[in-house]
Amino acid sequence: MEFSVEIFLLAIGASFVQRTIGFGFGIFIMTALPFLMPSYAEAVTLSGLLSLTSATVVMIKYIKYVTWKRLLPMVGAFVIFSTIAINLLDRIEGPTMRMILGIMLIILSLYFSFFKDRLQKFIRPTTGWQLGTGSVSGIMGGLFGMHGPPVVLYLIVAEPSKDHYMGMIQTYAVITNITMLAVRAFNGYVTPAVGTTYLYALGGLAIGVLAGNWAFSRIPSKLFTYLVYAYIGISGFIILFTA
Repeated sequence: MEFSVEIFLLAIGASFVQRTIGFGFGIFIMTALPFLMPSYAEAVTLSGLLSLTSATVVMIKYIKYVTWKRLLPMVGAFVIFSTIAINLLDRIEGPTMRMILGIMLIILSLYFSFFKDRLQKFIRPTTGWQLGTGSVSGIMGGLFGMHGPPVVLYLIVAEPSKDHYMGMIQTYAVITNITMLAVRAFNGYVTPAVGTTYLYALGGLAIGVLAGNWAFSRIPSKLFTYLVYAYIGISGFIILFTA
């Protein structure tokens, strides 16, 4: 691949971010990957495949913290809405989608940062919240390959500790990325270019996960929440201004 080194480095950064704060693989890598792959759809597919691999490694460690009755409603809603969104992918321009996503992430970051205490009283681990969160996540995942932010913003408030949060978000990432990969394969987006580039990036994933393990264990719980919000906002600006 012409851009194998660039994609290897992107995989290191994306897997480090995902392991450190629980999400952000797609947000990080999709700031550049669409410019390195033959098409936007193939870039989204590669991002999902790499994110699935990284999340699986982390999920194994934190699976004991997963509460399945809170996770499954989100997954069910995600499957429905991501399938619809993926089937609309070819009809929407990449730059337009990136601008919309960037603005959305900036607004969400600011809102959750300033109203964190109020949201902790408002957001509850109920089926309604879980279905709504999964639906929005499905739409963002299908169109942007970045289905993490809605679920992250919900789980960081609803879960009792950062270990429970990490277990839930990584297990969610594994299940939902498998779902999206199956739908994308059916639509013909798993191409030889995606497969070859995936192999180039595996070494980068390993480096990023190991570095993220070290960083996650050293972040205080109070600071962790604000790091999540800050990363969402910064990602929004990057995506918006590279659109």
